[in-house]
Amino acid sequence: MLQTEDIQEYFRQSREAAKRAYNPYSHFSVGCVLIDQAGKVFPGCNIESASYSATLCAERVAAAQAIAQGSRNWDSIFIVSPSGVSPCGVCRQFLFEFAPQLQVYLGTLTTDEVRGPIALTELLPMASGLQQAVIQAQA
Repeated sequence: MLQTEDIQEYFRQSREAAKRAYNPYSHFSVGCVLIDQAGKVFPGCNIESASYSATLCAERVAAAQAIAQGSRNWDSIFIVSPSGVSPCGVCRQFLFEFAPQLQVYLGTLTTDEVRGPIALTELLPMASGLQQAVIQAQA
Protein backbone atom coordinates (compact mmCIF):
# COMPACT_ATOMS: atom_id res chain seq x y z
CA MET A 1 0.00 0.00 0.00
CA LEU A 2 1.42 3.37 -1.00
CA GLN A 3 1.98 5.96 1.69
CA THR A 4 0.54 9.48 1.37
CA GLU A 5 4.06 10.92 0.98
CA ASP A 6 4.79 8.55 -1.93
CA ILE A 7 1.54 9.46 -3.66
CA GLN A 8 2.29 13.17 -3.31
CA GLU A 9 5.82 12.66 -4.68
CA TYR A 10 4.57 10.68 -7.69
CA PHE A 11 2.06 13.44 -8.46
CA ARG A 12 4.84 16.03 -8.15
CA GLN A 13 6.90 14.04 -10.67
CA SER A 14 3.84 13.75 -12.96
CA ARG A 15 3.40 17.53 -12.88
CA GLU A 16 7.08 17.94 -13.79
CA ALA A 17 6.60 15.56 -16.72
CA ALA A 18 3.56 17.57 -17.88
CA LYS A 19 5.78 20.64 -18.17
CA ARG A 20 7.68 18.84 -20.93
CA ALA A 21 4.55 18.12 -22.99
CA TYR A 22 4.60 19.08 -26.65
CA ASN A 23 1.03 20.22 -27.30
CA PRO A 24 0.93 23.15 -29.74
CA TYR A 25 -2.54 22.18 -31.02
CA SER A 26 -4.62 21.40 -27.94
CA HIS A 27 -2.57 23.20 -25.27
CA PHE A 28 -3.72 20.36 -22.98
CA SER A 29 -0.72 19.17 -20.97
CA VAL A 30 -0.73 15.65 -19.58
CA GLY A 31 2.02 14.15 -17.47
CA CYS A 32 2.37 10.84 -15.73
CA VAL A 33 4.70 8.45 -14.01
CA LEU A 34 4.42 4.70 -14.32
CA ILE A 35 5.75 2.77 -11.33
CA ASP A 36 6.91 -0.80 -11.73
CA GLN A 37 6.78 -3.43 -9.02
CA ALA A 38 10.44 -2.79 -8.16
CA GLY A 39 9.64 0.89 -7.55
CA LYS A 40 11.33 2.19 -10.70
CA VAL A 41 9.71 5.36 -12.10
CA PHE A 42 9.06 5.97 -15.81
CA PRO A 43 7.81 9.48 -16.70
CA GLY A 44 5.71 10.38 -19.73
CA CYS A 45 4.14 13.45 -21.32
CA ASN A 46 1.83 13.89 -24.26
CA ILE A 47 3.44 14.57 -27.64
CA GLU A 48 1.10 15.97 -30.29
CA SER A 49 1.32 15.85 -34.06
CA ALA A 50 -0.51 17.80 -36.75
CA SER A 51 -1.76 14.36 -37.75
CA TYR A 52 -3.76 13.73 -34.59
CA SER A 53 -3.68 9.95 -35.05
CA ALA A 54 0.12 10.12 -34.65
CA THR A 55 -0.19 11.88 -31.29
CA LEU A 56 1.26 10.01 -28.32
CA CYS A 57 -0.49 10.11 -24.96
CA ALA A 58 1.59 10.50 -21.81
CA GLU A 59 0.60 7.04 -20.60
CA ARG A 60 1.90 5.28 -23.72
CA VAL A 61 5.11 7.35 -23.66
CA ALA A 62 5.77 6.19 -20.08
CA ALA A 63 4.85 2.60 -20.91
CA ALA A 64 7.09 2.58 -23.98
CA GLN A 65 10.00 3.83 -21.87
CA ALA A 66 9.38 1.09 -19.33
CA ILE A 67 9.22 -1.60 -21.99
CA ALA A 68 12.37 -0.28 -23.70
CA GLN A 69 14.18 -0.50 -20.36
CA GLY A 70 13.01 -4.07 -19.75
CA SER A 71 10.21 -3.39 -17.27
CA ARG A 72 6.92 -5.16 -17.81
CA ASN A 73 5.69 -5.68 -14.25
CA TRP A 74 3.89 -2.47 -13.39
CA ASP A 75 2.15 -1.56 -10.19
CA SER A 76 0.60 1.89 -10.60
CA ILE A 77 0.35 4.98 -12.78
CA PHE A 78 -0.14 8.58 -11.69
CA ILE A 79 -1.67 10.90 -14.29
CA VAL A 80 -2.19 14.66 -14.17
CA SER A 81 -3.96 16.97 -16.60
CA PRO A 82 -5.80 20.30 -16.43
CA SER A 83 -9.06 18.58 -15.49
CA GLY A 84 -7.96 15.22 -14.05
CA VAL A 85 -9.03 13.09 -17.01
CA SER A 86 -8.60 9.32 -17.05
CA PRO A 87 -6.62 7.49 -19.76
CA CYS A 88 -8.18 7.32 -23.21
CA GLY A 89 -9.44 3.99 -24.53
CA VAL A 90 -6.29 3.30 -26.54
CA CYS A 91 -4.10 3.86 -23.46
CA ARG A 92 -6.36 1.70 -21.31
CA GLN A 93 -6.01 -1.19 -23.73
CA PHE A 94 -2.25 -0.63 -24.14
CA LEU A 95 -1.69 -0.60 -20.37
CA PHE A 96 -3.92 -3.63 -19.89
CA GLU A 97 -1.81 -5.63 -22.33
CA PHE A 98 1.09 -5.45 -19.88
CA ALA A 99 -0.51 -4.88 -16.47
CA PRO A 100 -4.16 -5.84 -16.04
CA GLN A 101 -3.77 -5.35 -12.26
CA LEU A 102 -2.53 -1.74 -12.67
CA GLN A 103 -3.75 0.82 -10.14
CA VAL A 104 -4.59 4.25 -11.62
CA TYR A 105 -4.36 7.54 -9.73
CA LEU A 106 -5.73 10.75 -11.27
CA GLY A 107 -4.96 14.35 -10.39
CA THR A 108 -4.82 17.84 -11.81
CA LEU A 109 -1.97 20.14 -12.70
CA THR A 110 -2.87 22.67 -10.02
CA THR A 111 -4.55 20.98 -7.05
CA ASP A 112 -3.75 18.24 -4.56
CA GLU A 113 -7.05 16.47 -5.19
CA VAL A 114 -6.49 12.74 -5.81
CA ARG A 115 -8.79 10.15 -7.32
CA GLY A 116 -7.65 6.61 -6.85
CA PRO A 117 -6.51 4.03 -6.68
CA ILE A 118 -8.83 2.90 -9.44
CA ALA A 119 -8.31 -0.59 -10.85
CA LEU A 120 -7.54 -0.52 -14.56
CA THR A 121 -10.09 -3.31 -14.98
CA GLU A 122 -12.73 -0.90 -13.61
CA LEU A 123 -11.82 1.59 -16.35
CA LEU A 124 -11.76 -1.14 -19.00
CA PRO A 125 -14.41 -3.72 -18.13
CA MET A 126 -14.49 -6.94 -20.15
CA ALA A 127 -11.01 -6.16 -21.48
CA SER A 128 -9.31 -8.39 -24.00
CA GLY A 129 -5.69 -9.36 -23.84
CA LEU A 130 -3.19 -12.16 -24.08
CA GLN A 131 -3.77 -13.27 -20.50
CA GLN A 132 -7.50 -13.74 -21.14
CA ALA A 133 -6.82 -15.64 -24.37
CA VAL A 134 -4.55 -18.07 -22.51
CA ILE A 135 -7.07 -18.55 -19.70
CA GLN A 136 -9.89 -19.16 -22.18
CA ALA A 137 -7.79 -21.64 -24.19
CA GLN A 138 -7.03 -23.63 -21.05
CA ALA A 139 -10.70 -23.84 -20.04
